[in-house]
Amino acid sequence: MLDVGKWPVFALLPPEELRLIRQACVFGSAANEALYVTVNDEVFALGTNCSGCLGLGDLQSTIEPRRIDVLCGKKIVSLSYGTGPHVVIATADGEVFAWGHNGYSQLGNGTTNHGLTPALVSTNLLSKRVTEVACGSHHTIALTTDGEVYAWGYNNSGQVGSGSTANQPTPRRVSSCLQNKVVVNIACGQLCSMAVLDNGEIYGWGYNCNGQLGLGNNGNQQTPCRIAALQGVNIVQVRVACGYAHTLALTDEGFVYAWGANSYGQLGTGNKSNQALPTLINTDKERMVEVAACHTSHTSAAKTQSGQVLMWGQCRGQAVASPHLTHFSSTDDVFACFATPAVTWHLLTVDGDDYLTVAQSLKREFDSPEISDLKFLVDGKCIHVHKALLKIRCEHFRALLNETDEESIEIHQFSYLVYRAFLEYLYTDTINLPPEDAIGLLDLATYYRETRLKRLCQETIKRGISEENAITLLSAAVKYEARDLEEFCFKFCVNHLTAVTQTQAFADMDHDLLKNFINKASRYGAFKN
Repeated sequence: MLDVGKWPVFALLPPEELRLIRQACVFGSAANEALYVTVNDEVFALGTNCSGCLGLGDLQSTIEPRRIDVLCGKKIVSLSYGTGPHVVIATADGEVFAWGHNGYSQLGNGTTNHGLTPALVSTNLLSKRVTEVACGSHHTIALTTDGEVYAWGYNNSGQVGSGSTANQPTPRRVSSCLQNKVVVNIACGQLCSMAVLDNGEIYGWGYNCNGQLGLGNNGNQQTPCRIAALQGVNIVQVRVACGYAHTLALTDEGFVYAWGANSYGQLGTGNKSNQALPTLINTDKERMVEVAACHTSHTSAAKTQSGQVLMWGQCRGQAVASPHLTHFSSTDDVFACFATPAVTWHLLTVDGDDYLTVAQSLKREFDSPEISDLKFLVDGKCIHVHKALLKIRCEHFRALLNETDEESIEIHQFSYLVYRAFLEYLYTDTINLPPEDAIGLLDLATYYRETRLKRLCQETIKRGISEENAITLLSAAVKYEARDLEEFCFKFCVNHLTAVTQTQAFADMDHDLLKNFINKASRYGAFKN
């Protein structure tokens, strides 16, 4: 399962849909557009659909996912987007599809008409297999299996690498200094392009007024120029990343170099001065294994060999001038939580080996008889668990299981639904019950003195309160001495007094509870005209 929960655009997708996502990309000027691919290789889009960038054949926004039929089954291996936005993908077959904004021919189809559906980019690429694509604001570059680079679109600063500043309506091979050389990695800033060769050399071309080409000057370049200052420094393949107007490079020894614009501290040098030459970043001697940047923002991130994630640059409006250690486990989280806009810096993809975290592994093994060593019998049904985990997670079970070697335990005090939810909570740290059933779990949590579970039950009940069940939930809160929940339910009842007093639950209300409710509501002013 791909965790896309930090991106608000996915917030309305039901859990069963989220579990199917294997690739995802969030883009757009406000991070309001998204594409995702499911385990069945179906492609869906949702969001505001600016310039038809969702590829759905129209300009209608959609809050619910809609399928992009032409891309289903294509197996996307690379995806990038511009600020128009336009979207470009490469498939496992080496084909390139593009759609969205096309005011500068960035779709490579020879026109300036926006593309409402994904269309094959064919000119000069039909006999080529493309492995990677990268987009600037309004231009596109593509890398082939032969190590060749093709470019098209907006070219006001030479970012297409054609030797002129005329826009390029169809894919054209970037030759010049790259002729007879093998490129292994490409990246784009807003108005510039970068390429890494198989020998570790880096070439840049396009806009350079902030020094983002790393050439030691601020002149634009209409053809690729080698960054001489990195001579002798081996840049790791697929380890160069471009921000809006700055560039990061990762060496094979785990060092990070940065250059270009620095008004937000995005170079990580400790100041806000632009750098026209590559500058080594101080990362406290930690070996880096990943650098991350996105042409839509001034944010930078890196990941250490030990799994720590650093961020710097523009972070939610603040200028962080030196690498800052975070609690994140992925550079993706930096862009979801701190970049402006909060887009994805690359195509999010589940590891090819379907690696499971510890939490995911435990969740999968809950109630699985294959390797369990204990089962509970509740209402005639079995629930399979593991003694070691129960001892670790719950004081009640630690005491109980230290006193018995039984492989089967019968439970009579609680229902199957409630007890299964309790055991599942011990595996997942979450509960998934309707509010009425959460009352029974609240009873169990009180009995077993599980404070956190008690709090989760109360939160679940609060979210599910209604005029029909408010009195029932209030009664439960009083019974189990859940003071915060009791106060919440009471205030809800008072605020919806007319409707609540007309329910059957109110008519069946315990006499003492009814008396206390009326007294308290009176003090609250509920019966004033």
